[in-house]
Amino acid sequence: MIALAEYTKEFKYNLKLAYPIILGMLGHSLIGFFDNIMVGQLGAKELAAVSLGNSFMFIAMSFGIGFSTAITPLVAEADAAHNKQDVKAALKHGLLLCTIMGIVLWVILLFAKPLMYIMNQPEEVVLLANPYLDLVAFSLIPLIVFQAFKQFADGLSETRYAMYATFLAVFLNVGINYLLIFGVWVFPEMGIIGAAWGTLLSRLAMVAFMWYLLERKEKFHDYVAHFNFKEIKKQVVSKLMKLGIPSAFQMLFEVAIFTAAVWLSGALGTNQQAANQIALNLSSMTFMVATGLSVTAMIRVGNQKGKNAYAELKRIALSVFLLALLFAVFFAVCFMVFNEYLPTIYLDEKDLVNGTDNIEVIEIAAKLMLVAGLFQISDAMQVVGLGSLRGLQDVLIPTVITLISYWVIGFPISTYFGLYTDWGSMGIWFGLLAGLTSAAIFLYLRFQYITNKLIKQSEPVAD
Repeated sequence: MIALAEYTKEFKYNLKLAYPIILGMLGHSLIGFFDNIMVGQLGAKELAAVSLGNSFMFIAMSFGIGFSTAITPLVAEADAAHNKQDVKAALKHGLLLCTIMGIVLWVILLFAKPLMYIMNQPEEVVLLANPYLDLVAFSLIPLIVFQAFKQFADGLSETRYAMYATFLAVFLNVGINYLLIFGVWVFPEMGIIGAAWGTLLSRLAMVAFMWYLLERKEKFHDYVAHFNFKEIKKQVVSKLMKLGIPSAFQMLFEVAIFTAAVWLSGALGTNQQAANQIALNLSSMTFMVATGLSVTAMIRVGNQKGKNAYAELKRIALSVFLLALLFAVFFAVCFMVFNEYLPTIYLDEKDLVNGTDNIEVIEIAAKLMLVAGLFQISDAMQVVGLGSLRGLQDVLIPTVITLISYWVIGFPISTYFGLYTDWGSMGIWFGLLAGLTSAAIFLYLRFQYITNKLIKQSEPVAD
């Protein structure tokens, strides 16, 4: 048995790697957070429209971001082996594939817009969501290009630069939102379209600033400058695709189940959908902490894999699991204790025009926060499990696990208890809890199986 101190002594370095990732991911959530707060001042209908539009966006975005994660373990492994040529190849080919992916996903979203009219959503919400999605969808291209640079820097254990670029985007987004949503000074009052412009312009600035930061640093300069895209190696493309596509589907399956929750709640009414958006937005911010630790696990596992140090690999990964568990318990307590207060951040109970609707939305969201508190632990464990397995470049079986957990177990529970019982939105979220818990258990068992097998294989054979 390994003493607890052997795990906790890794916390300091884990947090050193994780905190910029966490803050950077939190920055992405803050863009949605501030969008929701500002749009929420316009009313529940506008908030529901942004929720519906972003539900399409999140599906496409999750696939692109999931694909980009293939870059990190390849860079981490090559860096640990001091193979600079493979590091640059992973970035160059990853950047090309991420750009293509961003363009493809943008086009798919444009063709997917008519689905809004057959999803049993409130008509007034769909009419507002359509033009909002037009602009936000285009922001996928700079976002996924940014992810290629981010995953590369993360793979080199330099996690601060993406954080800097993300927070620049947050400040720009808030400022542009304020000017264009409400029509301040000489700027037109554009409502939720102003929020869409804020998202697009801030993401363009984010990718430009990220490239600037990397290009001017000596450690990165040789990697990010002088790309020759005429020299594309099929072997590197194939390896990125084999890692990236399953990783993309892993993230897609999870994000899609939460998106389905938005759609199911929309079938229950505008207020139910708005409440779901509040609970989902708050949960997504705590999830960023677990996601940051997941990337930390991927980096450190990838490094140890490059050194063929499998016993050390397992010990370090388990230290990340333990750290994520501690954070998850803390967030669970916060959600349950402050469940009635947190939704009031988004909506004004004293609004004379929308007061009745706002009160109902807040009451529903307060109940959802209790369930969200329960699944903090499962959510953290499953995402760290995925990160650890990606670091091992084990992606196919985890993809099957996520598919079964979310869509064979979680979604039917959400649908039945949400639409066919009196539980409503609470029933939808109990399905999410079931899916996340199943994924957490099976991914952890998969990690144990793979690492134990690698350790046994690496042990010297006795004479």
